[in-house]
Amino acid sequence: ADLSVEECCDNGVEWANKNRICASLPLLSESRECSMTQVQCCRSQLEKQSCADGVEFASVRDECDSHGAENSTCEAEYFKTCCYCCLLGKAAQVQGQSCEPNPKIGYQCGIVFRTCCGKSQEGIDLSISDYPPKKEQVEISKEELDQEDPYLHDGCRGGGPCSQQCRDTGSSYVCSCFVGYQLQPDGITCEDINECITGTHSCGIGQTCVNTLGSFRCQRDTSCGTGYELTDDSRCKDIDECETGTHNCPPDFICQNTPGSFRCRPKLQCMSGFIQDALGNCIDINECLSTNMPCPAGQICINTDGSFTCQRISPSCGRGYHLNEDGTRCVDVDECSSSNQPCGEGHVCINAPGNYRCECKAGYTFDVISRTCIDINECRRYPGRLCAHKCENTPGSYYCTCTMGFKLSADGRSCEDLNECESNPCSQECANVYGSYQCYCRRGFQLSDIDGISCEDIDECALPTGGHICSFRCINTPGSFQCTCPSTGYRLAPNARNCQDIDECVAESHNCSFNETCFNIQGGFRCLNLECPDNYRKSGDTVRLEKTDTIRCIKSCRPNDVSCLLDPVHTISHTVISLPTFREFTRPEEIIFLRAITPTYPANQADIIFDITEGNLRDSFDIIKRYMDGMTVGVVRQVRPIIGPFHAILKLEMNYVMGGVVSHRNIVNVHIFVSEYWF
Repeated sequence: ADLSVEECCDNGVEWANKNRICASLPLLSESRECSMTQVQCCRSQLEKQSCADGVEFASVRDECDSHGAENSTCEAEYFKTCCYCCLLGKAAQVQGQSCEPNPKIGYQCGIVFRTCCGKSQEGIDLSISDYPPKKEQVEISKEELDQEDPYLHDGCRGGGPCSQQCRDTGSSYVCSCFVGYQLQPDGITCEDINECITGTHSCGIGQTCVNTLGSFRCQRDTSCGTGYELTDDSRCKDIDECETGTHNCPPDFICQNTPGSFRCRPKLQCMSGFIQDALGNCIDINECLSTNMPCPAGQICINTDGSFTCQRISPSCGRGYHLNEDGTRCVDVDECSSSNQPCGEGHVCINAPGNYRCECKAGYTFDVISRTCIDINECRRYPGRLCAHKCENTPGSYYCTCTMGFKLSADGRSCEDLNECESNPCSQECANVYGSYQCYCRRGFQLSDIDGISCEDIDECALPTGGHICSFRCINTPGSFQCTCPSTGYRLAPNARNCQDIDECVAESHNCSFNETCFNIQGGFRCLNLECPDNYRKSGDTVRLEKTDTIRCIKSCRPNDVSCLLDPVHTISHTVISLPTFREFTRPEEIIFLRAITPTYPANQADIIFDITEGNLRDSFDIIKRYMDGMTVGVVRQVRPIIGPFHAILKLEMNYVMGGVVSHRNIVNVHIFVSEYWF
């Protein structure tokens, strides 16, 4: 009668509990489903037992390596896994760590970890009583536990009441199971899901599903073939027929096992030179028929009873042949390889079986008169057709050459331009041209007229235009030139050619004292102590123009000083001007402009007169009156050249004359400095 799945599973579990092995499990029914259920439940029970043994061993021994189980079986692997995971849980308990394991150690290992971590020594049921007791644990106060274990009041500490996963909700807890398990109606216990029974496995055709804790594995159920048997780990193992006694060798034969079969070997052994047949008879071996020739070359093999003999062969060779080194056969004589060449010069010897012949070499032709081979002059026979430039004949051949500036191409006939610049023939720059090359120089150099290769420096300072290159002095350098300025008072302009005056007064690089005024001049400066005379004071506005500096003193009379009030001189000014040395003076140069200030009375009643009263050495200056933009202007001009360095004080007067009497006078003292250099 057909059995239910539960009955088949119970039978497999009972067999595992009694025999601790599933290899020889008797099948209850011919039903394939029942057989699979028996095997699956038996192996699942063995795995649970092995895991429980590992936990028990770790609880008692505190180590796993001394267990003597066979390491290659699946049960031993489960034993070691559960043993190691239990040791990890116990170590976490001793160290005061949380009993919640790292998810990476696996679901099965996590269950064992929580079990061994959350339960004390007394809470584990031990079936082995002869092991020594564990060391007593040190008691710790409640306050110390609260400080050392932040999870002390966690309802899920040590796994809590849950058999696998626990989540503390504060007021309560919620239990859950790992993948491969299902929560029981009590909400606490987790039971393994038998994927093989529920049909949720992924085993294919020809495979049997074997349930494991939290998972399953697929085992093939096809036959291994004759001479092999299927092991528990789904592998095919050779059957030793000689050991099991399932061979059929006769009494006079010895059984020898082979992969998948066996061989019967006779106990009686034959002498050398004989071979034993299936019936044990000794038969002579014909050594002459073996693939490895037993006799040396030049000898024939003759078989004998249990051995063989070799007999020498002596063949006779004809003309053009001779015996080989072994004397076994006739080989051709190579007449062409002898030192005495059978053919003359210009010939080539061609060997043939038993003979040879002479032919002319390439590049030679046979002369019927002398009956010899003579050289062919290819350059004369094929003029202009063999080489691009020049052809040179050689015995039996020819070669091509090229003219200067060209090199022979890879084909040995054409000529291509030779890049002479690769060998650096020029001192500076080289330009390759067809059949030759051209040297040229960089800027600032010129090609030598002597060899046409070297480059000579161009002295730019010595050229006709060299004097106009630099404003002061030109210094020639290799390939270029450099402009310089006087050592003091000037600096080189940004264009590197002109010189710029340094305004020491603005740069504050002068050495004038506090009471002196710094006046900049071309190429230097002057410190002048310009004080106003009595009854005069300095004006608050100091006019600074390009190349000029002006200090103005205004009349300031004391009360009741009649002579001061009647003095027509109202202002006394000091101006400094710097002039160049004029080497070529062609026309007057206007240097100072005095603008007249009209007094309070009407201008048409006053006449303005400009005059140079002092300091006009050699009459180098004059002054003229000019009307510009409605104003009367006195223009001071330089009419003669002055060779510097030179310093003079030119005193100018601007008089307002009314009715023949000077009513108003302004005095301007011009300090003129003539510089040696001017740029």
